[in-house]
Amino acid sequence: MSEHILFLTGRLAEKQLRAILEKMQPEFTYTVHELGLKVAALMTADMIARRLTDTFGADRILVPGRCRGDLEALSQDLGLPVERGPEELKDLPQFFGQAAHQIDLNRYSVKIFAEITDAPHITVEDVVKRAYYYQRNGADVIDIGCLPSTDFPHMEAVIGTLKQEGFTVSLDSLENDDLLRGGKAGADYLLSLHESSLWIADEVASTPILIPEKHEDLASLDRAIQAMQAKNREFIVDPILDPLHFGFTASIVRYHEVRKKYPDIEMMLGVGNITELTHADTLGMNALLLGICSELNINSILATEVSKHARRAVREADLARRIMFAAKEHDMLPKHIDPGLMALHEISPFPYQLEEIKELAAEIRDPSFRVQISAEGLHIFNRDGFHSATDPFDLYPELQVENDGGHAFYLGVELARAEIAWQLGKRFNQDQPLTWGCAAKTTEPTVDLHTFKPAGSTLQKKQ
Repeated sequence: MSEHILFLTGRLAEKQLRAILEKMQPEFTYTVHELGLKVAALMTADMIARRLTDTFGADRILVPGRCRGDLEALSQDLGLPVERGPEELKDLPQFFGQAAHQIDLNRYSVKIFAEITDAPHITVEDVVKRAYYYQRNGADVIDIGCLPSTDFPHMEAVIGTLKQEGFTVSLDSLENDDLLRGGKAGADYLLSLHESSLWIADEVASTPILIPEKHEDLASLDRAIQAMQAKNREFIVDPILDPLHFGFTASIVRYHEVRKKYPDIEMMLGVGNITELTHADTLGMNALLLGICSELNINSILATEVSKHARRAVREADLARRIMFAAKEHDMLPKHIDPGLMALHEISPFPYQLEEIKELAAEIRDPSFRVQISAEGLHIFNRDGFHSATDPFDLYPELQVENDGGHAFYLGVELARAEIAWQLGKRFNQDQPLTWGCAAKTTEPTVDLHTFKPAGSTLQKKQ
């Protein structure tokens, strides 16, 4: 027996809702009920509780996406589930498509090594602060970057304190002395050993990341791999990803060759050579690079956030690895899984055509302004008129809000958002900020630097 869904709506949206449902030809049966209000977006849980006297034999109720209030309490009162649908009616088919196959983004296979590149120049406290920042954004391993010909007297204190705080730690250097010190201090991983420095792995318990002795020298990498396999030691292989126009394509081929030769070894991809050294938005780069990792079964990446344009790289890589894992697991393209990697554009930026917006505007009987966008531009309307433009300044003379500063300010904000959305091809919803995916800044996590004791210090850890 098919599910029966009750759709609650308002007068202005009822006709369109019925048309969309009819066109969908859904597997469920449905009832559309106009709740006695003009604008569906103004619906609240309390209003539903007061006005809904018949649930029409529904198995669940779907309300507008902007419906406010406690739907869980309403569900308990009505004795059946009450859920929010999409914010735009045009998204209803996609909404039911997504609901049909819920994608779990809690799982992933790729570990993120997040590098603190200037560790020798900053204090133990600052290293720990950055480590917590990276951890909150998805890092699994905190990589301590050494600098060539630079003293690092507090290396042991840095590694010891991070381990004390529960972090998994790697040390990144090409200097044998640094690597040996880092391993003896308790680093879990060492980046990077090659054929000539492989002896360090015999001195410490750290897992080595192996690189070619010289750039592109896969024969030396083969010998290092075979030496570690003979000792039955764990290791990770990094054939080195090169920047664009400095060997990028050839380096991808190297990764493919190594994977083909060694189907089961652990591998690492240093994504920073692309995200840091290419002046383009890093969201797409991370998506593509993590897709390569998924295809080649590369289960570790080294990420950095040095350049200002790469300041969200770890967070982006975290989401990208989850999306790619889900896509691979479900044998599907990495589409319609999560919108977080689409900061600048939308799958469907303009849900309504100009004629549909005009039809809605013709039904308005109050003085409140509505702002919408279509492929043609910006549209603002109320009972007194309908105005369109591509530049918000062209609309101002038509609005007659010169003597109402607050209203003018509000409309300025909304029209500015609408203009940005129209120019980029983003979704615009009045009274809501534009969405920027995981590229947007959120409140950064903080750590109380007095809750730990840096190794070798006299600070006491709080109980």
